[in-house]
Amino acid sequence: MKLAIGADHRGFKLKESLKEYLSSKGYEVFDKGAFNDESSDYPDYAKLVGKSVVSGESDYGILMCGSGMGICIAANKVNGIRAILPCNENMAEMGRRHNNANVLCFDADTIKPENAQKYIETFLKAEFEGGEGSRHERRVKKMSGMESDK
Repeated sequence: MKLAIGADHRGFKLKESLKEYLSSKGYEVFDKGAFNDESSDYPDYAKLVGKSVVSGESDYGILMCGSGMGICIAANKVNGIRAILPCNENMAEMGRRHNNANVLCFDADTIKPENAQKYIETFLKAEFEGGEGSRHERRVKKMSGMESDK
């Protein structure tokens, strides 16, 4: 399985830890930056990881910034990305099973690396319960075509 991973400066340390962990588990990891802990902008990495997933270079993406929220919002701006910020293993699993999430985001300031590892493994093992005509497929399709009511 191919995974794109990215983080801003606040997520750099966690990214490096997860990159090592994932590589040791046999995953092919594409590091999209940041490559140091100097101040950087999380939307840049969200875009790079998102494009990697949408293009098919990667199967899934993993992103992190200090709170996890900014990078999750930015990732969801990439057409075709469904990013989630789980607080527990159940949320990681249900994000895949019901929402067909393809990017997992983390709050680097507070999550323990071992918890992030558990959430990733749970996320990657879960399978989308969609399929033509299913309620989950119908809902994911609706999310993909949403527009604001300006």
